[in-house]
Amino acid sequence: MLADIGVIGLAVMGQNLILNLNDHGYKVLAHNRTEQKITDFLEGSARGTHIRGAITLETLTAGLESPRKILLMVRAGEVVDQYINRLIPLLDEGDIIIDGGNSNYADTSRRVAQLSQHKLHFLGIGVSGGEEGARHGPSIMPGGDQCAWPYLKPILQSIAAKTPEGEACCDWVGSGGAGHFVKMVHNGIEYGDMQLIAEAYHFMQAGLGMSYPEMSACFAEWNNTELDSYLVEITADILAFKDKQGEHLVEHILDAAGQKGTGKWTGINALELGVPLTLITESVFARCLSALQPERVSASEHFKGADAIVLDSAEAKVKCLDDLRQALLASKIISYAQGFMLMREASNEHNWDLNYGNVALMWREGCIIRSAFLGNIRDAFAKSPDLLFLGLDDYFKNLLIQCLPAWRRIVSQAMQHGLPMPCMSSALNFLNAYASERLPANLIQAQRDYFGAHTYERLDHARGEFFHTDWAQTGGNVSSSSYEV
Repeated sequence: MLADIGVIGLAVMGQNLILNLNDHGYKVLAHNRTEQKITDFLEGSARGTHIRGAITLETLTAGLESPRKILLMVRAGEVVDQYINRLIPLLDEGDIIIDGGNSNYADTSRRVAQLSQHKLHFLGIGVSGGEEGARHGPSIMPGGDQCAWPYLKPILQSIAAKTPEGEACCDWVGSGGAGHFVKMVHNGIEYGDMQLIAEAYHFMQAGLGMSYPEMSACFAEWNNTELDSYLVEITADILAFKDKQGEHLVEHILDAAGQKGTGKWTGINALELGVPLTLITESVFARCLSALQPERVSASEHFKGADAIVLDSAEAKVKCLDDLRQALLASKIISYAQGFMLMREASNEHNWDLNYGNVALMWREGCIIRSAFLGNIRDAFAKSPDLLFLGLDDYFKNLLIQCLPAWRRIVSQAMQHGLPMPCMSSALNFLNAYASERLPANLIQAQRDYFGAHTYERLDHARGEFFHTDWAQTGGNVSSSSYEV
């Protein structure tokens, strides 16, 4: 009997997606470069299922119903291209290749065009949720050649996570590399969320001297508020976890954060598109700075460290912690708002016509950044599809206004006591600037015109009309050409 879909790649995500497909009644052929891994999988977690193995790509393609659907769960980059080139001669017109890895969206756009020349279809799908999500329901963000979507829609939506209302956290994103771009932004927001939570933890520990049980209880309590989210939930669990010696494990973990590149990609694309993705980019730099651990230890011997924040009563501590909760909430809103600003600019640039409410729905369950207020984000874009800044939606605007005094107090306290808070302060600075009727950029333009004759626009003239001044009175009146970033 022919299989419904083939999957190449039996690492953790590949295996769990195959088991998920099997649970939903799909017949799967599994292939891996190493034959032994196929055997181990079939004799291990896939034992007793209808999953079958394919030792060669020829066996794999011969065992699939038409149009063939082949999901690549392999390392992003060159390996994907290698498999595509090996599969092309084995496929027929209308067959479909799907890349479920963390590929760069530009590579996905290129592959869509490449395969269309062979009359084949290519999808690039972002998959989030880690091992648990892949096994029981991830968030799935499909994009690429829309002609292939009707064949994959029932499969992907059946294995995807579901909202409490039963909606699948999977829907069509857009053409070309849209699916992988949205996944990239998801990961960028994930970087920001994790750094914000880490800053709150550091404020509690180094600033307020809280114990691990106290901090765990605080995050667990916060998870019953608007901060209800997967990352806040697991933070409470992590802070409570003890090793075999009865000590809190997180205390013994080296403070040097790793990264795989999607956060960096997000920042690079923001710079290329001229989007002020300040918080997310700062979170990438925070990881880079953490990696300089030996240098930081050395530098700490020369500069005064953080001071404890002295509070005069238990009530003052409760108030300070509520301020911290509000600062975390407001910063988190800015993180998502900046991510949606980047997606909007990319959608305009690439003619993707992204549905931002659908994106919020896809992230509502199953993924790492799932949180309760994604439902509110979906509502915001359903009400105003052309919403430029999430903070201008009534729900989020009211939250930001409510949190602003506490947010400013927390950032101020952190700076006064030497506690690094790069992302919360960056988020606050973004809102301060975004909500400023006038910024000092007029001086920058004057400086640019003074030393480089780059011209400037005037408030009392129409936009697009440029002027140059001979600031040094040397008699020159030649201006440089103008351009926009």
